Amino acid sequence: MTPVKIAILQMTSGIDPSANAETLVSAVHAAAKSGAAMLFTPEMSGLLDSNRERARPHIVAEEENAVLAAVQAAARDAGIWVHVGSLALKGPERSFNRGFVISSDGSIRARYDKLHLFDVDLPTGESWRESNAYVPGSNSVVAQTPIGTLGMTICYDVRFPALFQALSGAGANVISVPAAFTVPSGEAHWHVLLRARAIENACWIIAAAQSGTHEDGRSTFGHSLVIDPWGRVVLDMKNEVGLGFAEIDLAQVEDVRSRIPVISHRRSIPFVEVRQ
Repeated sequence: MTPVKIAILQMTSGIDPSANAETLVSAVHAAAKSGAAMLFTPEMSGLLDSNRERARPHIVAEEENAVLAAVQAAARDAGIWVHVGSLALKGPERSFNRGFVISSDGSIRARYDKLHLFDVDLPTGESWRESNAYVPGSNSVVAQTPIGTLGMTICYDVRFPALFQALSGAGANVISVPAAFTVPSGEAHWHVLLRARAIENACWIIAAAQSGTHEDGRSTFGHSLVIDPWGRVVLDMKNEVGLGFAEIDLAQVEDVRSRIPVISHRRSIPFVEVRQ
């Protein structure tokens, strides 16, 4: 198998979707010019705003979302596949945190709504209640792409290994983890969780992340990563905003799974008997 070049956009999304769209479109064309077959962007690429009243006018239905339309047009013009990590989209009652796979002809090939919502109280005093604004998804998703069979997740999903096992069990040899990780949890857990998911599933992990201090006042951890099926970090963008590049070699998936066949060795876990 021939290795395939990918691009990752690490960005600091703000409160203006049109400005974020300009960043995304520019990245699409730059990634294509650099020879990448596919570009990966972070969670909430189109809008990152914790002020829900201010954000509300910008959260529209999928068919009305100007950021999504701009990326689709750019992908078609540049001839490159794009995984938009996620966008905030209007739903009947609450919003959707939805990721997209867009082909080089501009069409949407896959959609994924974030399954696990970030409802936590951190030791720093930060409190997040994603479920107040978003509806959780109900399905896991894999998509055929130029770089392999891609399993889709979003951010907090990384803490739930059963989802990753479902994706690799369904044939995923690459799994994306677009994110807007907080700094405290990122410093403690980001690298170790992503490396563990790569090792457990003997697959590539591609994690495009938000980075820096955003217009709404929050700070995100950055460190967009590409990790190979053996758990080795082959790209760490640290806190740099912009494009990073890596090569995905699916032969490494076959090699690792032939040596440590974690997929075929899996067994369903029976009910646990609790004895008093």
